[in-house]
Amino acid sequence: MTASTSETNLAPSFDPGAAICGDFGIAIGRDGTWYYHGSPIGRKPLVKLFASVLRRDDDGTYWLVTPAERGRIMVEDAPFTAVEVTADGEGPRQILRFRTNLDDEVEVGPEHPIRIDHDPASGAPSPYVHVRRRLEARILRPVYYHLVELGREEAVGSERKFGVWSHGQFFPLGPVEACP
Repeated sequence: MTASTSETNLAPSFDPGAAICGDFGIAIGRDGTWYYHGSPIGRKPLVKLFASVLRRDDDGTYWLVTPAERGRIMVEDAPFTAVEVTADGEGPRQILRFRTNLDDEVEVGPEHPIRIDHDPASGAPSPYVHVRRRLEARILRPVYYHLVELGREEAVGSERKFGVWSHGQFFPLGPVEACP
């Protein structure tokens, strides 16, 4: 499954008439593992099916949504993990592609940006890539290190930033002195 390149034609996150079923007992761990009542869901096709109806509301609540019903699920960090990055080209012409733990492919660009959060206590980066409809993938540490290898310094305003190019857009990973 390839992530949509245009999200303008998507239906609302859920049908307002759908029955609310409360909490479904499903959770997604920080490592991308899906759980049902605490037990890992081991069948990837089933997880992909659930992921295809996953939505996130403006308030951050995650839902599994069908035409008839919707139920809340808990997400520890992000619902997906980015397990691989590939690059074609160099500089502003470079195209970065991420593959998620559920085999979605995302081309980084204006509709699928990279963002970096930093832990307030340690300052450690937590990188994410937008997948679809307010859903993100946390970029796993080995993948982030590969991303850093693809990075370069650029002037951003009055500062020098370290980051990566994709689809003609520069995505800062941090200030030059903070990156390896």
